[in-house]
Amino acid sequence: MTENEKPVPQNGSAQELETFLPKDNSSVNGVTKYKIKGSDFEAANYEFDPFKARDLEHPVSNMDTLTHLLKASLGTGILSMPAAFKSAGLVMGIFSTILVSVICTHCSYILVVCAHELYRRAGKTQMSFAEVAEEACRRGPKWAQPFALTAKHLVLIGIFVTYFFTCSCYSVIIAMNINYVLDYYLGYNVNIRIVIALLLIPLILLAYVPNLKYLAPFSMVANVCMGIGLGITFYYLVTDIPPINDMPLVGSVTTLPISVAITMFAIEAIGVVMPLENHMASPQSFTGLCGVLNQGMSFVTLIYILLGFFGYLRYGDSTLGSVTYNLPRTATPAQAVNILIAIAVFCTFGLQFYVCLDIAWNSIKDKCTKHPNVSQYVMRTVMVLVCVAKAIAVPTIIPFVGLIGAFCFSIVGLAVPVAIEVITFWDKGFGPYNWKIVKNVIIILVAILAFIFGSKSAIEDIVNLYRK
Repeated sequence: MTENEKPVPQNGSAQELETFLPKDNSSVNGVTKYKIKGSDFEAANYEFDPFKARDLEHPVSNMDTLTHLLKASLGTGILSMPAAFKSAGLVMGIFSTILVSVICTHCSYILVVCAHELYRRAGKTQMSFAEVAEEACRRGPKWAQPFALTAKHLVLIGIFVTYFFTCSCYSVIIAMNINYVLDYYLGYNVNIRIVIALLLIPLILLAYVPNLKYLAPFSMVANVCMGIGLGITFYYLVTDIPPINDMPLVGSVTTLPISVAITMFAIEAIGVVMPLENHMASPQSFTGLCGVLNQGMSFVTLIYILLGFFGYLRYGDSTLGSVTYNLPRTATPAQAVNILIAIAVFCTFGLQFYVCLDIAWNSIKDKCTKHPNVSQYVMRTVMVLVCVAKAIAVPTIIPFVGLIGAFCFSIVGLAVPVAIEVITFWDKGFGPYNWKIVKNVIIILVAILAFIFGSKSAIEDIVNLYRK
């Protein structure tokens, strides 16, 4: 009997198995021999439906998921889109925005597709981004298996550091927008550290929201505030528009990568993709041509293009890093924009911070089995304290976050999903003419450009900051 041939006892269960197991038409001592291959076990494992088996205490609907996705992508980065168009030109800005959006959306898409494939192989119903990376290596080709834990820790560290520093950055942005209005009415500059400190208690209370289902109303409020703020901004942008002929349609080749980097860091939301998918009542609706991901990102891309195009067309070479600073400071509607943006960013803090909370809690929950609820709230409080303390200590943190984002988003947001796809489907090939390999090489090149020019821009901001 060869290694792959298994004797099956002649009993009732064996007779049932005879229907499914492939015989080799031979027997030894009256026992029928069967040939069972690894692929047979894998095929049997595909009978497991991870979506039907998923049991959630607080399932999130498709609409709530779409709301969260819009809020994660429609962050303060959208206000920098006119600056991105300034670096690319009016027409080239449209194409570069679409290209970056397609690449970022595709990386999120293949991450979820790989997760669904690995759910079936591993017999799991949900996994985090880091667990998907680990499982892909563990169940991939032999050369990838030793890197399973390394891949998991790389993703965990990259996402946690990026989003935790981003949340510190958010507290600074909220304070800056509030100060923009306060300074005008009070007639003197309010110390930004005081405003950040006053945000501590509200941010702690926001961090106490237990799960994504209850965060949905905050995301809705954030979307409404951002929508109204952008609506008022559009009003200023379409007023007294100069002729298109006065603006360059295509920018310099040397500044185009800067435009790509700005757009990528503005639109990238890979860290919230798996948490959103894991809490969906119907996770299979996240992907697909008209799935939640494509719906949300299509709308986001359109808004980014419109704001970038009209912002640069309206202000030209005078376009600032955030288009709200181009608005007339004495006008009440312009002041309302800054307040609305502050409220939107505040509500977004909960969603971005949830990513950090999820990673931190999963790393310590096994040690907090006696009082899990108390431990969770203590952890949340401490994390917000540290986050706000960093912002108070270094209110000029934004350029540093840009430098961290250039490193983490280019690697975790683009390179890692591509690597996961290659490893997950290593045995199935890469399509006709290996087109997936070509596609992935292009994405890696974009990641390298984003890293180089994103880091360059952030370092220049840091240098200029300390020259003042």
